[in-house]
Amino acid sequence: MFGNLFEEEEEEGFASASSRGRAAKGGDEPPPPRGRSNLCGIKNQGGTCYLNSLLQTLLFTPEFREELFSLGPDELGCLEDKDKPGAKVRVIPLELQRLFASLLLVDQQSASTASLTDSFGWNSSEGTNQHDVQELNRILFSALEHSLVDTSGSTFIHRLYHGTIVNSIACKECGNVSQRQEDFLDLTVCVCGMSSLEDALWSMFVEEELFEGNNLYRCAQCDRLVTAAKSAKLKKLPPFMTVSLLRFSFDFAKCERYKETGRYSFPITINLQPFCEQTDGEESDYSYELFSVIIHKGGCYGGHYHVYIRDIDQLGQWEPPEEEYKLKSQKKGKEDFKKDVCEPKLQEDDPLSVLTAIIAQEPSKSVLLDQLGQKLMDKIGSSWSKKFRKHYGPIGKFLQSHSDVFMLVSNGTRVALKANPPSPVTEPPSPVTEPPGPTEQITNSDPSTPSDPGAADPQLEPKKEQGSHWFDLNDSTVTSIRESDIEKQFQGKESAYMLFYRKTQLHRSSEALNNAQYKVPLHLIHMAQEENIKLQHMREKFEATNNTVELRLHLATHYRLENGALQPINKEQDRSTTLSFDRRKTVGDLRLAIYQMLDQWEGDMALTMAKSLPAGLHLYNTIIDDGVSVYSAGLQTNSDLFVWNGREVCGATVLIGAEWEPVLLTVVRPHLGEDGIPEVEDGVGCEEGSGGFENEGTGLKKEARGFAGAATLGEVKEALGEPKESLLCQEHKGRKRAEQGAGEGGGASGWRLFPPDDMHRTLKELSLKDGDALLVLEPQSFDSSMFTLNGDVVTVTTPSDCRWLQVEFQQNGGEEGDKEEERKKVKVPATGNMLLCEVKHRAIEELQLQESLPGAQYCLRQVDCTGKLLPPVCEEMSVRDAGVRLMTTLTLCPGIAPKASQLFLHFSVGTAPSAGMEMDIIVESTCTVKECLKTMLDAVGLDGTCWHLRRLDWCEDIGEPIVDEDASLTELKINNGETLIVTEGQLPPKGFLKLSVWFYLDPRDNSMETDFNGHTEEQTLEVVTAGKTHSQSSPMYAGNMAELKSVGQVEISDEATLEDFKTQVMTLPSLQDVCLPTAAFMRVWQLEGQRLARILRGQHLTLRKLKLTSGTDLCVQQLLKEEDLGPKEVLLNVKMGVPGERCYYPPEELVWDASRDSSPRSLRTCLASHYGLSPDSLLLAKHQPEKHTWEEISNWNQQVSKKKKKKKTESLLGAPFHLKDGDTIGIKNLLIDNNRDFVTMEDQQGQQRLREQAEQRRKGGQAAGSDGVGPCKKTGITKSRKPEVALSINVGVFR
Repeated sequence: MFGNLFEEEEEEGFASASSRGRAAKGGDEPPPPRGRSNLCGIKNQGGTCYLNSLLQTLLFTPEFREELFSLGPDELGCLEDKDKPGAKVRVIPLELQRLFASLLLVDQQSASTASLTDSFGWNSSEGTNQHDVQELNRILFSALEHSLVDTSGSTFIHRLYHGTIVNSIACKECGNVSQRQEDFLDLTVCVCGMSSLEDALWSMFVEEELFEGNNLYRCAQCDRLVTAAKSAKLKKLPPFMTVSLLRFSFDFAKCERYKETGRYSFPITINLQPFCEQTDGEESDYSYELFSVIIHKGGCYGGHYHVYIRDIDQLGQWEPPEEEYKLKSQKKGKEDFKKDVCEPKLQEDDPLSVLTAIIAQEPSKSVLLDQLGQKLMDKIGSSWSKKFRKHYGPIGKFLQSHSDVFMLVSNGTRVALKANPPSPVTEPPSPVTEPPGPTEQITNSDPSTPSDPGAADPQLEPKKEQGSHWFDLNDSTVTSIRESDIEKQFQGKESAYMLFYRKTQLHRSSEALNNAQYKVPLHLIHMAQEENIKLQHMREKFEATNNTVELRLHLATHYRLENGALQPINKEQDRSTTLSFDRRKTVGDLRLAIYQMLDQWEGDMALTMAKSLPAGLHLYNTIIDDGVSVYSAGLQTNSDLFVWNGREVCGATVLIGAEWEPVLLTVVRPHLGEDGIPEVEDGVGCEEGSGGFENEGTGLKKEARGFAGAATLGEVKEALGEPKESLLCQEHKGRKRAEQGAGEGGGASGWRLFPPDDMHRTLKELSLKDGDALLVLEPQSFDSSMFTLNGDVVTVTTPSDCRWLQVEFQQNGGEEGDKEEERKKVKVPATGNMLLCEVKHRAIEELQLQESLPGAQYCLRQVDCTGKLLPPVCEEMSVRDAGVRLMTTLTLCPGIAPKASQLFLHFSVGTAPSAGMEMDIIVESTCTVKECLKTMLDAVGLDGTCWHLRRLDWCEDIGEPIVDEDASLTELKINNGETLIVTEGQLPPKGFLKLSVWFYLDPRDNSMETDFNGHTEEQTLEVVTAGKTHSQSSPMYAGNMAELKSVGQVEISDEATLEDFKTQVMTLPSLQDVCLPTAAFMRVWQLEGQRLARILRGQHLTLRKLKLTSGTDLCVQQLLKEEDLGPKEVLLNVKMGVPGERCYYPPEELVWDASRDSSPRSLRTCLASHYGLSPDSLLLAKHQPEKHTWEEISNWNQQVSKKKKKKKTESLLGAPFHLKDGDTIGIKNLLIDNNRDFVTMEDQQGQQRLREQAEQRRKGGQAAGSDGVGPCKKTGITKSRKPEVALSINVGVFR
């Protein structure tokens, strides 16, 4: 039918159970039990919400469920034998039995349909393709009938759902009646053009279709064409009436499917006697009551299904839905309104009171829907969205839910009070009959006469809450609803799609009420009980595992206080004890368990939360309340718990709390070891060996010490045992090595001296943290060459044995294919002042390269973090000046090293180079771009002057050209190692644009035709102006098609202003005869795809700011008056409709200022001022030239939208209208024009052409329009949809 068009937009009810719970430690989380409703949902496999909704409906059809359960294994077989050869196992009904039993009896939130869909023969992809539920209903019934052949249940589908329609044709002359019977399992009724289910049934089974005029009927008895009447009646009524609503249709004008979202009401109880052939039975024979409504939310290409179901057997626990504030407000507002309607009492917190007062105070006793929001803001000083939307929803839905107070009048454009409706004198005229509005209610109807579409249905009598038992089953979620909630599904994107009625004669046994096991086979009950036991064990195991925490206990007898933290006495052993405990138990239970575990513990026991820090173990807060749970106390898995007496540890008082949190500092002191080997690397410690070099004999030693964070720096000095005159220094991390002063060598480091005031500040106040280094010096330490004091900065020079460079030789320049033996490494002693040429010479000597390759030239290159070789370093510089760090690696490669005045550059010809494919060149940094280009061309053997250089941009693509060829490389900031691209072609002018200029010829102005008659060589172009329709069959009228003439090209700087551009255009020879007093009399359009896209604004804006590039097509238009449009001023073509005719007066240009207000009300006010009319009398629409349709501008559709997350559209500059320059706005004056249809004869012809093109495409022919008829084809990429896949269920052969 519809294939898999219904892809789900959102799975509202689907959520995995594990996503809401805690992460399981002992395995997968078991499925959660049923919710408060005590009903089971169905898991969504990705796109099976349509299947879930239908299965729940069949489950809550007790007669269907009991007929299915009545079939035993002797007729259906056993699922265990389905794989045995020759066994006839009816898998589909067996799996359906198991699913129903699971939904009824197994204690889980949702059941899976995987086994059932497997029995259908569906693969994994079928679970993600959504289909039409009406199609599934027919296919599933057919599959069940085929599966139950030759069983006692072979006819139960026929008994429950089969009905008959008799179609009759009666001859008006001889009275002969020809009849034909038609069987149905579900009744398909029309939605389009109908207001209710009763209307649709009346049209199908009461009204007659006459064959007369040119449409006569050939009577078999008269043997000639005669006048006849065709009718249909229900002949046989089934116990269950399934009604399928035709919500989806095809629009031949737009060539696309669409969904009928208009209001379509249906009753809770219905009497079908007027629609039946035999009407002499009892009234109960024709009475049906609603028990299920399948709802579709979304459009025709995507959506989501869920179902409203009445629990007939009361298997679920129905609870009233949560009361919202609007229900209380509604009751209160009704009472106040009945007491005082004429002078309503205004309560600003009650929206019903506020809206009632606004409408009652209007002279006409009604308010335009578009103006209601603004009047509300004027009344209370706040908008509906800010004050009421959170609690009451959109204003349109609020009016709809209070239909006993408000009513729509004037064809749905105004709202009035029901108790005080507007009089015919004060009410604005309405040209058409008022359609059914949102005041209709769910009815218990007896349609003995056709329902009046203009009349409101009688209000539904309220039922007792205990008898409601309506539920919303949305995949895995089941919630209680009221019977009145069904009314909300009459219209909108979320609306009823299938209705299920049952005869009121069908009564349920008292044994079936509240009895889920009623008529369920015993073996299925046992299966469900076993499943419940299994689930209970899984949940108990999961809860036990998930609530067990593992605590690490630290006993005070194993620790001592040292360096401000608790340290284990025996550091070689881990003295913590692991205790597994249920976190749901109390702290008192935990204390008792620890007492039992420690038999020898004496005295009080304090449990204090601890944390292992770099300085040691620190205590925070002691748990005092034994009545709280372990979880509430903040204890989790791997929490540290210190067990002590609460006062001291090994005789030392322990300070607890975050303020005493210890900090582990590295204390550095000058030290001369016995062997002279320093212990500190880079000024702090050297953990590597000296590399075999001779030691100079001085160094530093480090010591890790912990101190309380609240201790002052003076207390730290005292704890270190240092004299008062000692100096403390902090490592100066923010200072660069190159700025630390001379003489520090390759491994020098800087330290900042603490001022005397810092001695009274704590370590936390000084922002000292774990791992920070603290240098302790005595005043005589500065006598050594190792320490230098410059202001408050102390420079420490490390020993020279830590100064070396590793040189790696790669013969092939570092290619990946080098063999390991071709890479030789050597360590060269070096200092920061050593020249790199000396480093290279020493490395060559160590590697003995002069002997193997005499006369070869080499250079030193650094390697980045990715392994890529950097440019060669200048060997005339020192290690420090070249930015080379000591104790790093340099690569020795074949090649020449640049001098200090030279640059090493990469270059490529034509394209951006790939890694390793560029060429290298060394040039002087003072040479010009032209000289550099000539050197590169000579290196590759190219001649000529048609070349220029370009740089690479940030994404390694060819960027902008280097325009100034006489500038030096230094002036252009071209750095060492940069890549340049040699590009063929002349150097383009700097910042100049070449723009093509066209002149706009208005078909309504013939004065310009003679001006261009002499220019026969000019190019012409026809463009569709925005918002105008092209009609080839008739002459151009009112500017349907604008003709453009090419007037030349303009070369202008991108820094020139728009006014400069206009001035230069006026000098073109082709425009000499055009009268343009100043540049302000010229309008400039930008062309995009043969359309006038936008007007360029801002006379003093540069062309660069207007985002113009070379090759852009611009169109100039002559004006009769000066124009300077603002950024939010929109130029519109407005056309007033001719009263009583399907055409318009010639269009006019109107400038609408949308800077302050871009709402429809602002545009309507502007047009009313332009034409001198009342804003309330104007009806506006925007023309869509590509579809030949008009889109009416109104806010009401957005206000009553059922999609709650969709915000109300207020700006015409945004969706869905997107008004822009040149759009056409149609206007209807409702005071004198009753025709609300904007479509003209030309629009109808265009729509006919679109239908013909669609028909040709459907037949596989070439699309019409190649000869220019119709609008230009869209060349954009359309959104691809999945191919339509037919829905099918595979059934075995059982005959």
